[in-house]
Amino acid sequence: MLRHADPALDGAACAAIYRPFVADSAVSFEEEPPDAEGFAERIATTAITHPWLVLEDAGRVIGFAYASPHRARAAYRWAADVAIYVDPAHQAKGAGRRLYGALFELMRRQSLRVACAGIALPNEASVALHAAFDFESVGVYRAIGYKAGAWRDVMWMQLALSCGEDAGPPPELLAPQRLPV
Repeated sequence: MLRHADPALDGAACAAIYRPFVADSAVSFEEEPPDAEGFAERIATTAITHPWLVLEDAGRVIGFAYASPHRARAAYRWAADVAIYVDPAHQAKGAGRRLYGALFELMRRQSLRVACAGIALPNEASVALHAAFDFESVGVYRAIGYKAGAWRDVMWMQLALSCGEDAGPPPELLAPQRLPV
């Protein structure tokens, strides 16, 4: 089941999925895994302005994806950073495609125009997932983060959520949209 995240219900499950990406890899540049309470706060704060989705299998959260503001300055408000984390036991089985497909549709309905993804390298699976959704590489920050005993590069990829260049000003963003019932 795909649904909007609930901070109280999903904080612990999202923290558990995210923990190995922080503690055991260079995928996340965080150094300490956030606990359930910290994750619940992240979900609650993010959901005020952007969608955060979870995917369940047999009643258990197996992955999550969310959008968040790209930058604080007003002119960036039509762009959002996106992130996705899937329990390793459920990777390469369509969970990521399902989460991102729904997330991008909600972002389009909200009038967001650009999705941006920062991917710590190497991470072939994440680059391939983003490429499958037509993200394009727009650059690499070289040796920008130190994690797991080495300097790491970050590839930035971008997806146009709307078609073409509009001549006039874009419409104001809508509140986060709901999944169809």
